[in-house]
Amino acid sequence: MDSSLLSPAPPLPPSTAHVRKYKVALCQLPVSPDRDANIARARARIDAAAAAGARLVVLPAPETEVISRWSSDGVAVFQEIWSCPYSMETLPSYAEDIDGGSSPTISMLSAVAAARKITVVGGSIPEKASGQVFNTCCVIGPDGKIMAKHRKLHLFEIDIPGDITLRESDTFSAGPELTVVDTDVGRIGIGICHDIRFPELAMLYRSRGAHLICYPSAFNMSTGELLWDLMQKSRAVDNQLFVATCSPARDPNAKSDYMIWGHSSLIGPFGEVISAAGHEEATVIGEVDLHDPIHKGEPPVGCAEQTRSVPAG
Repeated sequence: MDSSLLSPAPPLPPSTAHVRKYKVALCQLPVSPDRDANIARARARIDAAAAAGARLVVLPAPETEVISRWSSDGVAVFQEIWSCPYSMETLPSYAEDIDGGSSPTISMLSAVAAARKITVVGGSIPEKASGQVFNTCCVIGPDGKIMAKHRKLHLFEIDIPGDITLRESDTFSAGPELTVVDTDVGRIGIGICHDIRFPELAMLYRSRGAHLICYPSAFNMSTGELLWDLMQKSRAVDNQLFVATCSPARDPNAKSDYMIWGHSSLIGPFGEVISAAGHEEATVIGEVDLHDPIHKGEPPVGCAEQTRSVPAG
């Protein structure tokens, strides 16, 4: 993690939200090359989640799919899909101009958030800005306006000779800053996929008063089996907060070397699984209850507050 991001920051004032109990919906969506169909499916899932009482709805990160195992130069070509298809070579042509108001995905999320009076953590989409492409998650408030925009901080890099090579940095630029946002349900932090591997990020979010961290993600079968459950529970227990992860649904018939793990989850501050999906398309709803013993009164004391400086010599 970039050491500049660890610089001390002035303490934030307490969140003014008074909600102590609310429902979170995790929409585990299948994806296809048809952007309009993906957007319509997401809209239907969000509408249904709101009708079921959810006040916060979380969507997944893009799905990364191996279209061709090796390109002519020996580098794997990937297709990453949430609202639209792309390969690492062609992704910039599909990236959406969020700041310029030319984003069909964000337009839909804004419309449904305003119509349903809910907060939406809009998964992640490719964003173009200032000649760069970012992996970006927008948080949309009940008024339909963008409350925060998180650009993925930690880009995934893997190089296994003879097997698979992926360098997100060949296409994406890394985000420059943390994202903490005060919503109508309280203060939350945002990370995207590989961001969950960095405990310092979660510690910073906790130190700035977040009670929930949302990680739209797209782990594959190998990293999912080894790390998915472990990472969520570690971030939650170490910082005594809630963690929500949202994955795309797995397509078992996909002709891909990158099979999605799925298993979107809401984890409590003791590491308890409050709600979780399997690998198929689903919307799971869990309850964040800040009245539980660890959250009575002021925010709980996590490990960060008890950290001591100990000489290394």
